[in-house]
Amino acid sequence: MKQKILVTGGTGYIGSHTVVELQAAGYEVVIIDNLSNSNEAVIDGIEKTSGIRPAFLRLDCNDKEGLRTLFGSHTGIRGIIHFAASKAVGESVGKPLAYYRNNIVTLLNLLDLMPEFKIEGIVFSSSCTVYGQPDILPVTEDAPVKPALSPYGNTKQISEEIIRDAIHAGLPFKSIILRYFNPIGAHPGAEIGELPNGVPQNLVPFLTQTAMGIRTELSVFGNDYNTPDGSCIRDYIHVVDLAKAHVIAMDRMLENKTDEKLEIFNLGTGIGVSVLELIHAFEKGTGVKVPYRIVGRREGDIEKVWANPGHANSVLGWTAHETVEDTLISAWNWQKKLRERGIQ
Repeated sequence: MKQKILVTGGTGYIGSHTVVELQAAGYEVVIIDNLSNSNEAVIDGIEKTSGIRPAFLRLDCNDKEGLRTLFGSHTGIRGIIHFAASKAVGESVGKPLAYYRNNIVTLLNLLDLMPEFKIEGIVFSSSCTVYGQPDILPVTEDAPVKPALSPYGNTKQISEEIIRDAIHAGLPFKSIILRYFNPIGAHPGAEIGELPNGVPQNLVPFLTQTAMGIRTELSVFGNDYNTPDGSCIRDYIHVVDLAKAHVIAMDRMLENKTDEKLEIFNLGTGIGVSVLELIHAFEKGTGVKVPYRIVGRREGDIEKVWANPGHANSVLGWTAHETVEDTLISAWNWQKKLRERGIQ
């Protein structure tokens, strides 16, 4: 049995898939989540997928004393993977204070408590939004961090700076910052996947719900960008590929495979796919048509961005394997499983 890991936001989309991969690697997992954008039933899906039921506590990371009690009762936690954050670009524009409170105060609380409980490392869930609209594509980790185009993006930039300053000040832990591009898809067993509360803020769950007839049509925000078909371009990565990178990162810190106190890696496929291309790939892979309508641009959206994942490939030994089409099929299978269960 490997060591005990705390996963904040572990009933969320990326968190739940990462818990499964951590368990497969032999880690003991403790999950905390305030269930603001997830459901406790996800724990059942994790258990069905991995055969192991993780410890779970409903707790908000804004509650510092609650965190202190957690660390006191679950002794021996060696590492944290911090997912607990609000994550919708568009929503953040309308609710900036909520995003700053939820995404920054929660991190401060964890970092404050890590030395007290001798927690050795934290993997931080960051985002390619820190690059803004890059000058050069694909994006490497050496690309400049630009002024954020949304409060969400700004919270990721600020959080990275907080971690950097804390380590520079000599606080006794390591950190690996993982800058995600666009996670999509679901576990092949279709017991866990992306299931936001209410109307989805992310593209693929809205797409699959539209294909299922739950939503009337999908809105494509702009077709007048400087891209081949006018729609925004992103780097879409299978969530299971992404989850596996977190296990590698945790191994790297806890097994002292690096002397670096802070490392940053881009996690993407290296392939840019437009919104319209993604819709057509879904239709081709599933045989299901998706009604969509072109609407105006959405504030905070970046025109085009995709990763150069070479640093993660060479240093971590990690590579994204799944194709976009197969990833979209996994998302559709998850949506169908939800329908079978009467959830949607």
